[in-house]
Amino acid sequence: MQRYLRVIRLFWSTAVAAEMEYRVNFLLAALSSLGNLAGSLFGLFLFYSKDYTFAGWTWDAALLVLGIFTLLQGFSATFLAPNLNHIVRHVQEGTLDFVLLKPIPSQFWLSTHTLSPWGMPDLVFGGILIGYAGRRLGLGMDDYVLSVIPLLFGLIILYSLWFMLGATSIWFVKIYNVTEVLRGFLEAGRYPMVAYPAAYRFFFTFIVPVAFLTTIPAEAMLGRSEITWVFGAGALAVVLFFTSTRFWRFALRFYTSASS
Repeated sequence: MQRYLRVIRLFWSTAVAAEMEYRVNFLLAALSSLGNLAGSLFGLFLFYSKDYTFAGWTWDAALLVLGIFTLLQGFSATFLAPNLNHIVRHVQEGTLDFVLLKPIPSQFWLSTHTLSPWGMPDLVFGGILIGYAGRRLGLGMDDYVLSVIPLLFGLIILYSLWFMLGATSIWFVKIYNVTEVLRGFLEAGRYPMVAYPAAYRFFFTFIVPVAFLTTIPAEAMLGRSEITWVFGAGALAVVLFFTSTRFWRFALRFYTSASS
């Protein structure tokens, strides 16, 4: 474990040093994140401006969901997109050969090799929004701690789905649009699942598990999440993570190296 932590520290320190050569990009990323958050708040405001509320969700409770969604956006932009979107490039350019020859698991290298600090503003804005809504709702530290576990499960679910889509590039080289479709589905997580008709709630819970990413962690934070949903999120996270590992090993059987 210490070996992997040292490798991650080297990876990320190098990535941050390289990215900070273009510091204006951080300001642009912060402005972009602020604009996206303002748009999301405006969209939520349109629902609540006419005394309409999502069933069981006050304005402040809905802000918690939006805050968690913003955190996930920051996590994706910081850790997932810079790494997993490059799997396609490695396959196209044949540089995956060099990854496979390294003395560490290829999935670990592909998942942690770099990060982008330009996703940090979303992490900060998401945390501020959650803190603001939590203060208005009277949440304590124990309420926030209760949501950590389902939120962690949600991050694992998101990573596993994204990695498996990236792994399909071994068969379908140009799949950039597929990851964009996944990100499009994840946009549904900015609102509580009760905002959608029953058919959509079923789809975003059991087909594309968006509900496990935002709504269930928010319900846990509010102290009204059923334990079965938390266990379900944990089971889904474990199954998808191990499935992504097996799927990657299976995909590599069909990989034709650049030198062959």
